Amino acid sequence: MKNRILTYLKWSGLLILIVVLFAFAGKRNEQRKINEVHVEFIEEQDQYINERAVNKLLIQNQERVTNVGKEILVLNTVEQKLDAHKMIEHSDVYLTVNGELKAQIKQRTPIARVDAVTPFYVDATGNMMPLSGSHSAHVPIVHNVSEREVTQVFPLLKKIRKDEFLKKYVVGVYLNREGNYELELRVYSFTLVFGKIENLEKKIKNFKAFYQKARKDKSLDTYKKVSLQFSNQVVCTIK
Repeated sequence: MKNRILTYLKWSGLLILIVVLFAFAGKRNEQRKINEVHVEFIEEQDQYINERAVNKLLIQNQERVTNVGKEILVLNTVEQKLDAHKMIEHSDVYLTVNGELKAQIKQRTPIARVDAVTPFYVDATGNMMPLSGSHSAHVPIVHNVSEREVTQVFPLLKKIRKDEFLKKYVVGVYLNREGNYELELRVYSFTLVFGKIENLEKKIKNFKAFYQKARKDKSLDTYKKVSLQFSNQVVCTIK
């Protein structure tokens, strides 16, 4: 009986000690100061928002991050502020046991620039994003398209972005008076009339076949206009 009581007291004392140690460690962790900030841009992208701008968003009330008690940081709120930035697609913010505040940033990816009264980018999800003061994206320029028409032209912009051939050669997109889209090419001077945003795969396939044949024949410079708007054919106008 006596041994049972001693064993009980021993385990009870050990349990109390563990609870005290955890409470002490937790208190020390709350009082520990943030001594370093590390911003990491995930995926290899040009920086449309710089590290200094991210630092300003990292804590509430625009306070400096260094030497601030961890207890005032609400990480979910910090992430929400970062994610609300027009250049950021997603963020992940966390604290290390060494007192380092880390933020992983995934930027939005511009795929086209719209030449409007106030120019803006169209990102990879079809949403508008402002131009960056840190970097200018090398993407096709879209002319004569309003904000409400971005949704209409987006499938074509997405195709241009994903197709290596189009990505290499297309530098501009223009909506003409007839409501047809024209593509401006990097090298060749002929007008490429794409037509309406429909049958994208077939039109692109037809143009690639035409391009390969015309390049082989060395006739690409003889055309004034190449039209893809008719079904199953490419219609060319000679200079």
